[in-house]
Amino acid sequence: MSTTADIIRANKEHTIASWTAQNAWNPITMDHAEGVYFWDTDGKRYIDWSSQLVNVNIGHSHPHVIKAIQEHIARISYAFPSIATEARGRLGELLSEIMPGKLSKAFFTNGGTDAIENAIKAARLFTGKQKILARYRSYHGATFGAATAGGDPRRHGHGPGIPDIIHLPDPYAYRSPVYRGRTQEEGDLIMADMVEEIILMEDPKLCAAILLEGYSGTSGVLQPTEVYWNRIGELCKKYGLLLIVDEVMSGFGRTGEWFGINHYPAVEADIMAVAKGITSGYVPLGAAILSEEISAYFNDHPFSMGLTYSAHPLAMAAGVATIEVYHQENLIEHSREMGKVLRRGLMDLAEKHPLIGDIRGAGCHQVIELVKNRDTREPLSPWVGGFTEPMAIVNKTLREEGMSTFVRWNMIFNCPPLVVTEAQIKEGLDIIDHALTKIDSYYEG
Repeated sequence: MSTTADIIRANKEHTIASWTAQNAWNPITMDHAEGVYFWDTDGKRYIDWSSQLVNVNIGHSHPHVIKAIQEHIARISYAFPSIATEARGRLGELLSEIMPGKLSKAFFTNGGTDAIENAIKAARLFTGKQKILARYRSYHGATFGAATAGGDPRRHGHGPGIPDIIHLPDPYAYRSPVYRGRTQEEGDLIMADMVEEIILMEDPKLCAAILLEGYSGTSGVLQPTEVYWNRIGELCKKYGLLLIVDEVMSGFGRTGEWFGINHYPAVEADIMAVAKGITSGYVPLGAAILSEEISAYFNDHPFSMGLTYSAHPLAMAAGVATIEVYHQENLIEHSREMGKVLRRGLMDLAEKHPLIGDIRGAGCHQVIELVKNRDTREPLSPWVGGFTEPMAIVNKTLREEGMSTFVRWNMIFNCPPLVVTEAQIKEGLDIIDHALTKIDSYYEG
């Protein structure tokens, strides 16, 4: 059996890691996983505080999903995308039952990035227009088109990207100068009015869609109020734009609702991109879900998009079983309730550690933002660039004490699997408490 050192050596010598210089890659190994925990090959246990990539919503190694995959691969290992299978039809039915508004038909993809790519293509084909408006502080994926639509600074260095992507200012109440001296609702309305101004400057006759995350994720869980969302919905109707909602990270109970957009019941999506929680990562899967009107358009017009592994039979079986778990175990409601427990714990940490400048999010999808000073709100690490010393200390301490989670810029993400218990939330918060204690001296208040 390979040692931990052998496993890491083979991975580093023969594979490429994402988002890092390869010499800086210092991976944790994984031997097995269950529930909210995984174990490395030396037997050390980690609490999975970010659900891997905020996708293992139902927890690791759920027997219902494993059984469904095992049984299905014994019958069908692969079917090309024009073949109909029972699992494919059933997953389409289950999705239509939980989709908000008039979303009705799914085009299955390999993951979230290509769900976004195909959502953009569908919007452009349906409207005959090209311009897509999206937020700066957003993340929509890492392929060329999706990365252009997102505003994550890691897109820099790849050239201009695809044409006709227009970036919008963010409703970032904690940092945007628009909100100074105003309530969040007042600031949100101004930000939405700025979106209208940009639509007019870009010419509504050329604008196909507005693309927004249903509930902001990787960029810092920057979520506006209903005032903003309702105004965006009104602008789409007023100027004939589609609304594409990215629920890749925020979907399937992550925020205590089936989808992040469900927090804004007056708003209707025309296209929704999903992935991650649709199978909880057990098998790669994403989907672009189209409204009844857009789906009907493609009844007589070619849907000129395709993927070799679209509607892969194992992904379909895993998706069906995963949605059954959400229902059977009431995980949407559980996420909502555990989110309240998590928020209370995070607020307690903020009382103890003045470095915590802001806490944002809902359900099992929350972030703490660390600052040098609560009055100036100077971030503990910049938006563009590597970790500062205190953030590196936090990242190192969390790992040493048995926590795996996102630590990005000046933020610590708190996104455990939806099956998390109160005791496990306390366990995770205690680890964060220890890490923050090590850097309290960096506060300049």
